[in-house]
Amino acid sequence: MTQAEPTSPRRQGSYGVDAPRPLLGLVMSGAATLLASITNVGVGNTAWAAVTFAASALMWISVGLYLHTTRRGKFQVWSRVLDDLDLRGDEQILDLGCGRGAVLLMAAQRLTTGRAVGVDLWRKVDQSGNSVEVTERNAVAEGVADRVELYTGDMRELPFSDAEFDVVVSSLAIHNIPPDAGRLKAIDEAMRVLRPGGRLAIADIAGIRHYRRRLAEFGATDVRVRSLGWRMWWAPWAHTRLITAAEPAR
Repeated sequence: MTQAEPTSPRRQGSYGVDAPRPLLGLVMSGAATLLASITNVGVGNTAWAAVTFAASALMWISVGLYLHTTRRGKFQVWSRVLDDLDLRGDEQILDLGCGRGAVLLMAAQRLTTGRAVGVDLWRKVDQSGNSVEVTERNAVAEGVADRVELYTGDMRELPFSDAEFDVVVSSLAIHNIPPDAGRLKAIDEAMRVLRPGGRLAIADIAGIRHYRRRLAEFGATDVRVRSLGWRMWWAPWAHTRLITAAEPAR
């Protein structure tokens, strides 16, 4: 039996564009290579015209993938990831690098007596229009403001107690921390705030191998890595993978 195709949850909030600078770079590269192709045709250099046209096509395909992922695909994928967590509704959930709340607020919609906590530095270079005020408005628009708490904080030094959360999630945020040691510190903090038996789900485009090694050092159980498929491709060469694990029960 095959799985049903994921549907895109209808969102009431406004979620911007992830990492707008790389998207702008793809647009500019696509335009530049298209212009180069036209110029080469004009001077009769058909070989280079073909090469630059192919490069331009690749850039514009990448733009299309990027826009689909940031506007639709990530919601489809994370809806299924959250469903797979089989939440009861009373969990304490933490979203590392929550941004404008794409994942955080979907998690909150699955809660009844639980709470969804988001932490971010609110950098607009990581997400267009990123701010705590925008995320607060999105929480109201999605009808979950009563279950959501937002904090300004660094993933490497979380303002939370040990073993405070049942679930920790993160979507395309940890790779923004430089350097490798900083990213591993974020993994350390995620494990610190997880309760015994708590679950972790991190989606990222880089660093997964290092995250997996760190989790193994912590003795995390049920560590798994999988591709999230074409719906979370940012370009033909930039794919998103998901790592899941559990804090050992004590």
